[in-house]
Amino acid sequence: MKAAVVIQQGELPTYVENLEKPENDLSNGTLVKMQAVSIKNLDKMQASGKHYSAGHGEWKPKVVGSDGVGTLENGDLVYGFGLNGTMAEFAFLKKDALVPVPKGLDVIRAAAIPNAAMGAVMALKIRAQIKPGDTVLINGATGVTGKIAVQMAKYYGAGTIIATGRNLTSLKTVEQLGADIIIPLTEDKNDFEERLAEVFTSHQIDIVIDYLWGNSAESILKFMTGKGTYTYPKVFVNVGAMSGDDITLPSALLRSTDLKIMGSGLGSWNHQEQQLFFTTLLPEVYALAVAGKIKIETLEMDLKDINTAWQLKPELGERIVIRL
Repeated sequence: MKAAVVIQQGELPTYVENLEKPENDLSNGTLVKMQAVSIKNLDKMQASGKHYSAGHGEWKPKVVGSDGVGTLENGDLVYGFGLNGTMAEFAFLKKDALVPVPKGLDVIRAAAIPNAAMGAVMALKIRAQIKPGDTVLINGATGVTGKIAVQMAKYYGAGTIIATGRNLTSLKTVEQLGADIIIPLTEDKNDFEERLAEVFTSHQIDIVIDYLWGNSAESILKFMTGKGTYTYPKVFVNVGAMSGDDITLPSALLRSTDLKIMGSGLGSWNHQEQQLFFTTLLPEVYALAVAGKIKIETLEMDLKDINTAWQLKPELGERIVIRL
């Protein structure tokens, strides 16, 4: 079968045509004829062996891709998580994590939405437990997941949405998607912190959803530090680390305010929360997409072009999707 395979650790995926059809000796998998698979940072990190969820044994050639959309034997179109690599003509998807793709949603968007939805709704709904009226600051809102987070925060009833981002063109788009206040992430840290000072003075920031970590996260946490008088509970949820894995975290921050700092990702959600995503939260996002209330920009490419597609870095928040 045709597939995208990483032969040696650290290499780019290669298009192959003669791979054997996958076998599954477990009872929790369903063989699916794949139609579309998106390329995500998670896939790249897992393929390189650098992601915390990747195995650490002896390296073996592997099909890339962690999820995707495909057709069951009965013709039903579904989205699911892979038990093996998914960027191939056939893959085994987890039986208990299959989500029907609704009519009116094309396979490209159906493949592009789930990972971004997971990065957004699990952080907002499960970890931060967003309530109507909350003020939400989304750090790194110009990426695919950040844009979905802005739209879902609005859908969940956020009172004010504040969005940061580097790309000014994309940041304007985020404003059109529902952000009330936008803050450019410039090279000048002082400029960024001046804007933060303004919003923290004029707004009660209830929730921070952070996709960047690094210096911008440090600056935001700096303004969440208390001054010795109780104010209100706050939640800071980290989802990604596009700006680096390390920050300096002063102990005074933890002692001076009612702040919960947590992560949202594979390993932080229990089984019930994961099932809620597949049974309720993702179908809800799919329905919103069909209704035109959730927008996602995609770039469709062919499996034969996987080497090129893997290296692309879209600047305006598009999700690259490989059609099989």
